[in-house]
Amino acid sequence: MTSSRPPSTPQADLRALGSALAAAWPPLQAEAEHLARTLLLGGHGRRQSGRGDEFWQYRPAQAGDPARDIDWRRSGRSDAHFVREKEWQAAQSVHLWVDRSAAMQFSSDTGLPTKSHRAALLAMALSTLLMKGGERVALTALGTPPRTGNLQLTRIAEGLTDTDDADYGAPDAATFLPHARAVFVSDFLGPTDALETAIATCAARGIKGVLHQILDPAEEAFPYQGRTIFTSMGGGVVHETLRAGDLRARYRDRLAERKAHLSQLAQTAGWRYACHHTDASAQSALLWLYQAVEGAG
Repeated sequence: MTSSRPPSTPQADLRALGSALAAAWPPLQAEAEHLARTLLLGGHGRRQSGRGDEFWQYRPAQAGDPARDIDWRRSGRSDAHFVREKEWQAAQSVHLWVDRSAAMQFSSDTGLPTKSHRAALLAMALSTLLMKGGERVALTALGTPPRTGNLQLTRIAEGLTDTDDADYGAPDAATFLPHARAVFVSDFLGPTDALETAIATCAARGIKGVLHQILDPAEEAFPYQGRTIFTSMGGGVVHETLRAGDLRARYRDRLAERKAHLSQLAQTAGWRYACHHTDASAQSALLWLYQAVEGAG
């Protein structure tokens, strides 16, 4: 989405903005920790059967279950056989790509966070939750493999404060581990070629994942009227119109087409897609993200 007015700082000042944001990564980490804690206190932990040491539940034995998996003591108390399931505890790898392009710096109102800040907050809180569950997490921008621990969280927080001069971001899955999981967070309003290539690369490697679109409410509603100058956040595209309201229907149709395309890309690859607006609850978005990523494993 483009801004309805020229950006207050020219493109060259984005690097200075990035430096200012970098000084704020401790508050971002603290905010993300708080957001993650609200989810943990709500009892939304991981509960999946699989390999592990902690007992979860009994279930009736099914055809194909090995005899060694049957709990004979529990089965002896009834006429049926039962299998003792343990909670899933095998560590997994999760790759995060978070769009840090100029377009993500947009906010239509001073009372709303930028798309970039909301994306960074959700990615940081998700990393915190996943690592508390024993997962290894990597931020694509860092160019390092998935790891766990407080040091990795700090590195991710630092990486999430970087900015990119490009108008729109493009994911690259070339270094993703086979059979890992992937999370792409962006407004997805730019060209989709790189996104389609990245998803195809993931599908070929058995990687399941999530597309999480972040939009400002103005990018959904297109509330502009009369003479308006639309300027991309990077300053590379400028369009002036005397009747902005006449563009609303066409814009909304194009946005609906883009959402449908993203949803189809996700569905074809066995991924999940959702759209989140920056005026909505970050907690609800984090809950969806966490459950979507866990379900992709």
